[in-house]
Amino acid sequence: MGRAPKISPQALVEGVVGSGCTVEPFVVIRPRATLGEDCVIHPYALVGAGATVGDRCVLHPNAVVGDDVVLGAGVEVLHSAVVGREPGGAGATAREPTFTRRLTIGDGCAIGAHATIYYGVEIGTHTLIGDAASIREGACIGNRCIVSRCVTLNYDVRVGDDVKIMDNTHITGCARIADGAFVSTMVATANDNEPTGPIDHRLAGPRIEAGAVIGAGAILLPGVVIGAGATVAAGAVVTRDVPAGVTVVGQPARARTQAI
Repeated sequence: MGRAPKISPQALVEGVVGSGCTVEPFVVIRPRATLGEDCVIHPYALVGAGATVGDRCVLHPNAVVGDDVVLGAGVEVLHSAVVGREPGGAGATAREPTFTRRLTIGDGCAIGAHATIYYGVEIGTHTLIGDAASIREGACIGNRCIVSRCVTLNYDVRVGDDVKIMDNTHITGCARIADGAFVSTMVATANDNEPTGPIDHRLAGPRIEAGAVIGAGAILLPGVVIGAGATVAAGAVVTRDVPAGVTVVGQPARARTQAI
């Protein structure tokens, strides 16, 4: 038989706690929630109703795992992160948020302090979500990715495997990033050339193909395609498609004609 869990008398446990778990004071585990074996739940963490927390997970103080969220084995959720937030437009947004009440995070992931992950998101295995990152509804992130500090992924973004997106970058709604791409710091992407007009089906985020590199501070305008293995130089403004394997520089970006 497994080891009995250690549950503080000051914790509220209404779900099922697996063997070898430690549940510290002021934790709340709601009905139908399930913790696997050898989890550590630190003070003031919340596990929502119907949530599934895999073996060897660690929830740090004030971490929130929402209702029906699924965490794989070995997931770590750091201080004050929210995993499972409902989107809401408050009547102010041009696009009314839509989502499915489902959120899955694969084995071995780490969710940084103060990160927010909305419902309708799927994250693969061994992916790092940095401190204060925001992952909006409909996003899908592959395996072994880094989404670094203060990165924002807007709605319906698709990110392949082995992608790196560095600090303070914004990936706009409906963007696509293929396997092995690298997106540097402070990159800005856009999906709408008529931001003051009525929303219809014109929204088109950039598409970054496999192995492409986007330099620091680059700007990618709506609908542009960065070809496989292409490079966008730091500070470039991309207004048109970049062919595979080509390096572009400047504002607006043009193919580099000689070595720098």
